Amino acid sequence: MRRPAAPAADTYPAAVRPHAELTVAAIVALTGAQLPRQDLRERRIRNIAALDEAGAADICFIDVAARRHELAATHAGACFVLPGLASSAPPGLAALLTEEPCRAFVTVARELFADALRPSSLFEGSGRGAGAQVHATARIEAGVTIDPLAVIGPRAEIGAGTVIGAGAAIGPDVRIGRHCAIGPGVTVVHALIGDHVTVHSGVRVGEPGSGFPPETEQHRKIPQTRRVIIQDGVEIGANSAIERGSIRDTVIGEGTTIDSLVRVARDVGVGRHCSIAAQAGLEGGVTVEDFVIIGGQAWVAADVTIGESAVIAGQSSVKADVAGGAGGEPGAAKSSEDRP
Repeated sequence: MRRPAAPAADTYPAAVRPHAELTVAAIVALTGAQLPRQDLRERRIRNIAALDEAGAADICFIDVAARRHELAATHAGACFVLPGLASSAPPGLAALLTEEPCRAFVTVARELFADALRPSSLFEGSGRGAGAQVHATARIEAGVTIDPLAVIGPRAEIGAGTVIGAGAAIGPDVRIGRHCAIGPGVTVVHALIGDHVTVHSGVRVGEPGSGFPPETEQHRKIPQTRRVIIQDGVEIGANSAIERGSIRDTVIGEGTTIDSLVRVARDVGVGRHCSIAAQAGLEGGVTVEDFVIIGGQAWVAADVTIGESAVIAGQSSVKADVAGGAGGEPGAAKSSEDRP
């Protein structure tokens, strides 16, 4: 089925407006790419687009030789190109030569659309929106935005530059650092959150999990009395759940990215700069060391340790400890057929 043609960029408003506009010269300085056509240095770029849909003010990239024909036909203003494909670039294109086109493209996209990297106020306001409920004992620093219908509980502390989305609920004694983004409908209880943390819509932080000891006649829930600690620079995708600890805090390490619909159970410790893809599940007591990658729909059994820099394949069922090592060690990517 052929993809329908996109309307011209000026016929509809962008979903996210660009934060900046860059000249090709500025893009070269930002990425280190080579520009054969020095006469195009002052061309202005203000948007990103796919190779086959880009217009004169857009930038795109190509890093696959099989798409050479799309490069020849593009109407983009600028494009990051593998040096070996440069001969296919059309005459008017500002071809930016680099061995890593995708990485360079992402660098520019982040510069153009810095505001798209975290949720913003749905009300497009600042300060405290109408209908927001903030307890008298809560401490709110200057520059915090609280959207309508948000609730901030007793003794909660919110740092400067943070946005609390519409309908979010922040429980008693929760601390949220500076320049965070708490999306619409998020609930945060029993938690400490660092600076520059992004929590997308519908996330649940600090709720109790199942926590039942093995018994034959009845299930008696273990009280979950500890916290969730989320360190600086973490991003948590929509509708994920991070359960509070039972005998130790649940911890999400600095710079870690958690995709949408991920469950992190009680007493889990996730290290720094990890990546956990959508629909993955970590059972109680799991330890994930630094720089680990966990694929989508992977499941990790209770109390398993995953070593530093290991890679867990999507849909894996991990029932025993996994050794560390870049690219994963034997046993890191277990078959989904082993799932109970």
